[in-house]
Amino acid sequence: MKIETYKKIIQKGSISDELEFEKALILERKLRLLSVDNPEYKEARLKLRQIIKEYEKSNWSSESEITDEKIKESDNAEFIAEQERIFILKRKEIIKEKLTDLGLNQQDLGSILGHNKTYISELMNGINPFTLKDLIIIHRLFKIKLEKLIPTTIPQKERGRIKMSILKINKPKLKLDKRDIEFA
Repeated sequence: MKIETYKKIIQKGSISDELEFEKALILERKLRLLSVDNPEYKEARLKLRQIIKEYEKSNWSSESEITDEKIKESDNAEFIAEQERIFILKRKEIIKEKLTDLGLNQQDLGSILGHNKTYISELMNGINPFTLKDLIIIHRLFKIKLEKLIPTTIPQKERGRIKMSILKINKPKLKLDKRDIEFA
């Protein structure tokens, strides 16, 4: 699961596919909520919103061709982005629960990981991705299973390739679960 950051999308200045579009929509909503307490997110949110509008205009306006395949791609992207959002929310809840149990707060976690208050908030809210090092420290320190911290789903773009490779290798014992290859 690749976590898009609003900064990367803004720097690129465009959205390249439906999955990135759905993730941008989620990021824009998160920035809207965060900008209430931190005005520095307002400008970034406006830039991201403009990029979203441009993508919608070129891909989903009455002038663009909307096929059944395009709708299916959109539905799949929406599903994947929503699963990612839910994963990040659950991870946040698990980490916050462990912090509470230990009498710590997010700022303490930031200190442990070497991040400032704003950045740790971005990590916890899924605005920016945790590094693998951060997640390993959290795993070891708080005894949280890695599966609860690190998404273990196979990226959408890899599923079809893996499915084809497995078929080509033709070893009956080598297989993925249905949920690992759905949408492939």
